[in-house]
Amino acid sequence: MDDIVTEDLSKSYPSGWPGRPPFVALDGLSLTVRRGEIFGFLGPNGAGKTTTLKILLGLVRATSGRALLLGQPVGDVATRRRIGFLPESPYFYDYLTAEEFLGFYGQLAGLNREVTTQRVNDLLQLVGLDEARTRQLRKFSKGMLQRIGLAQAIIHDPELVILDEPMTGLDPVGRKQVRDLILSLRDQGKTVFFSTHILHDVEMICDRVGLVMKGRLVASGRVDQLVRQDHIQSVEIVCQHIKTEGNALIHSLATRVLQQGPQCLIVLPSPDAVDALVGEIRRQGGRLLSVTPHKASLEDLFFHEASQAASRVSAQVTGGRAS
Repeated sequence: MDDIVTEDLSKSYPSGWPGRPPFVALDGLSLTVRRGEIFGFLGPNGAGKTTTLKILLGLVRATSGRALLLGQPVGDVATRRRIGFLPESPYFYDYLTAEEFLGFYGQLAGLNREVTTQRVNDLLQLVGLDEARTRQLRKFSKGMLQRIGLAQAIIHDPELVILDEPMTGLDPVGRKQVRDLILSLRDQGKTVFFSTHILHDVEMICDRVGLVMKGRLVASGRVDQLVRQDHIQSVEIVCQHIKTEGNALIHSLATRVLQQGPQCLIVLPSPDAVDALVGEIRRQGGRLLSVTPHKASLEDLFFHEASQAASRVSAQVTGGRAS
């Protein structure tokens, strides 16, 4: 079963200037998020990620298309009780302590006192803040605030958790903590849908991803399917005691040659030339240290699609001026 479905979802905003076309934030977005998976919603700033999340949560109305959450149309009141949400820049009552803060949100969620107390204790342990339970939020670090924010998003034990840029501004330690929390949610059988532009984290934890550019979904699927990890893009060869200066064969094969003392780094554009280069290293009596193939990454896909989107916009602008 799919927990999130969007079909031809579009959102336009008036330009505010007479004669100018509206600003299109989303353009026919169709995607599905399956139950029990972690889905990463990728895109640069301004791509339409937050607009999509706001439509799903009923904070903004779509111009056209439709969206379903947990099998029900967006805006269904009963369904909202089954959803947890953490916005990109949440406002917390920072004079409250961690346990007071979670207790307050437990009451807002309609939990009774006994259940709220148990949930607060469990969640403070889950997010690693049990020792800070009596500390005011104003004294929390950015990473601690993100973790307490995640705790409030799941205080009512939702089936679907939606997170807007949950790792923005975090140091490596904070990002690892948030990643571990997201993985623990999946282990509990929950569905996690989060937007981000931090590609490394997505490759590590997501079951599937969707890439949005200029309001359009340009790719969706498993990471290994999208980036064709069976395709080797380049090969780095490290060797010693060879002469590369003036060597026509090496420079005809390589895209980059870096000599540092006796050691040399040679980058080949594909594995096709590996045998020829290794033969040249042996011919010179050199020593081969390593051969490292580099496969396609999510970052390569991201920048390729970003470049394609920019080219399309440039062509539209140029065409508009020409006409």
